[in-house]
Amino acid sequence: MTGPALSAPRTGPGAQEVDLRHHGDAEVRGADLTDLAVNVRAGTPPAWLKAEIAASLDGLAAYPDGRAARRAVAVRHGLPERRVLLTAGAAEAFVLLARAVRARRPVVVHPQFTEPEAALQDAGYAVGRVLLTERDGFRLDPAAVPDDADLVVVGNPTNPTSVLHPADVVASLARPGRTLVVDEAFMDAVPGERESLAGRVGALPGLVVLRSLTKTWGLAGLRIGYVLADEGTVAELERAQPLWPVSSPALAAAEACCAPAALAEAAEAAEQIAADRAYLLARLGAFGEVAVVGPAAGPFVLVRLPGAAAVRAGLRARGFAVRRGDTFPGLGPQWLRLAVRDRATTDRFAAALADVLGDAPR
Repeated sequence: MTGPALSAPRTGPGAQEVDLRHHGDAEVRGADLTDLAVNVRAGTPPAWLKAEIAASLDGLAAYPDGRAARRAVAVRHGLPERRVLLTAGAAEAFVLLARAVRARRPVVVHPQFTEPEAALQDAGYAVGRVLLTERDGFRLDPAAVPDDADLVVVGNPTNPTSVLHPADVVASLARPGRTLVVDEAFMDAVPGERESLAGRVGALPGLVVLRSLTKTWGLAGLRIGYVLADEGTVAELERAQPLWPVSSPALAAAEACCAPAALAEAAEAAEQIAADRAYLLARLGAFGEVAVVGPAAGPFVLVRLPGAAAVRAGLRARGFAVRRGDTFPGLGPQWLRLAVRDRATTDRFAAALADVLGDAPR
């Protein structure tokens, strides 16, 4: 395999820096569009989860008590409670890590979710980038990560490429003196959560695993996620948090989503996502000019096509929002990310795409 490139963010006059703060919600905000830009599962949260959240409102006069939710997350992953930290979404965890973990050479593996680098930059760090390439299928090459990197951030499965790295490959990056942050925000959308490192927290040196409950359960507006790490790291991150950082309704949701019935429902949803993704890939395969990154493992796919910006505008005019790719380091204006939806939505999207490509200049 040809190794990815190591680079630093460009600064100064003429720099072509990406907008690390652009996210998929910007594509649909204030517009009545079919949403293929945000990776939250459609039709969520389910009615039973809404009921659990609504029931928690009777306790809003009391300060949040996260003990039950923390215990539920620990049981769900087979870890001691002291290795769990609840956060206001996984995004808060990146800010806590940037504040609490002392690093001399932080490195982020790209393309991936941009908030880790943004948080590190805000904390005053000069962040190195390991840029994975389309030529290698955006697969992780541990040899490309500098030996002296003492904070490494990698997504698995990776947003936006949908690549699922083998657990042993990711684990090979762990070593004494290094904090290895693995963003598993979409791992519960992978059948069997294969390649997860959550169960190896405490066994691998410096391993920190981040999880989100907003994607599968449709809780982006509630903000709930968690960190799995060794006891010392959890304590350091907790000291960096404000008091009562997670609301009572979010804590109720976290506890409910870790119950056995909820885990079984999430497993069924992951299988359905895989089937719907296969259908989307089959429809995209009919377009000769559309190249799809594969094999895809997340609830989204990354595609490359000529004139992607114009295609995105054309799809928007036909009622569909898709995620631009040029705000991810390592990608460019020819890339789009598409959320996986049900087959009927995919059929409508494919018809719109055919219409746009038919109108586009060749």
